[in-house]
Amino acid sequence: MTDDARWLDETEARAWLGYRRMFLLLNREVARDLAQECGLSEADYDVLSNLSGAPGDSIRLTKLAAHLKWSKSRLSHQLTRMQQRGLISREEHPSDARGAVIVLTEEGRRTIEEAAPNHVASVRRNFIDLLTPQQLAAFGDIAWSVVERLNEAAAPQKTS
Repeated sequence: MTDDARWLDETEARAWLGYRRMFLLLNREVARDLAQECGLSEADYDVLSNLSGAPGDSIRLTKLAAHLKWSKSRLSHQLTRMQQRGLISREEHPSDARGAVIVLTEEGRRTIEEAAPNHVASVRRNFIDLLTPQQLAAFGDIAWSVVERLNEAAAPQKTS
């Protein structure tokens, strides 16, 4: 067995391990704040914020699953829990009876509007306000560069 791995040097390892530790700690803190202050899980917030930003406060299930990068099964289970709490409803798509549309209810709208200020305060406290404007700009450039490359790699290949 040959060792063809391109091992990380000290600078690369520091960047990668720092990112991993930051990702875990930051997600834990923001999720904890969201649960304590708003009674929502990260998954609840992700669904509600996507619906509240969609035209007509509604979106097709398949489109929401693709946007969240979740399986339809995972999203369906999440939506069932949220529907039981009155945050969302499921409706048939007007032009495609096979497709479901997820709609934000009045309770869901009230919930996301109450949660959003607390959520952004947590994001600021645990991330934004810890960085200089230059660091924040560089971080944004880095993050979106990686996102674009990964999205390109995941895009279905066109066949001729």
